[in-house]
Amino acid sequence: MIDFNIFKQDCLKANLELKSYIDNNLTKNDLDFDGSIGAGGDKSLNIDLIAEDIFIKHLLKYADIYSEESGLIKSNSKLKIKNSILIIDPLDGSDNFASGLPYYGTSVALKINDEVKVGIIFNLITGKSYVTSNIKYKNYSQKPKVGIFERAYKYPEICQKLYKNEIKWRSLGAIALSLADARNYKFVLFGGKRREFDLVAGLKLCDGLNIYKSDKFLLVCANDVIFNEIKEIIKEN
Repeated sequence: MIDFNIFKQDCLKANLELKSYIDNNLTKNDLDFDGSIGAGGDKSLNIDLIAEDIFIKHLLKYADIYSEESGLIKSNSKLKIKNSILIIDPLDGSDNFASGLPYYGTSVALKINDEVKVGIIFNLITGKSYVTSNIKYKNYSQKPKVGIFERAYKYPEICQKLYKNEIKWRSLGAIALSLADARNYKFVLFGGKRREFDLVAGLKLCDGLNIYKSDKFLLVCANDVIFNEIKEIIKEN
């Protein structure tokens, strides 16, 4: 029987170790490509693999790990949870990180019997954790002024329609972090290919919000009126 509190503590330890490394021990070489393509289809930075190793050290005892960088990593631990898997993005927002743009973090989802039991997202800039059990936290902004449109560069027509409808948005470049704060935005819209590494933990944190999925888009929104307005715009594309 897993003690979820201990599991969450180990996730926090991994995140704090990674944050400490980034804050105190980062080298120029860490920002270079390691020469491989990760399981998610992107080029891996050395820091991506450093982050992955930290999560393996702390979490592989619980379950097999399915990581954006190395794919499936098998666990031989006696503590391994039956019918479980951890889906992780060791560094959500790698391009932001490499560019010095301060919006990046990590994403961990624990699935047992194909059900997501825990989602944990950590902001490596602010040091804030978003955990499944805390999804009812109050909005910082009761009247959010902007939405988030990730990968907006692929959809100029929708950008134009949002502009015409006077709907403000930003494209921040780290979808897990954006989903973690979906309650504080007008909406979170994601366009293009969806990958488990990017979305599983974040969507668990969005339980109770309006969610719409199509072949092209994922839309998450707390407000019913705004949700329907954005949904109509994207359904036309």
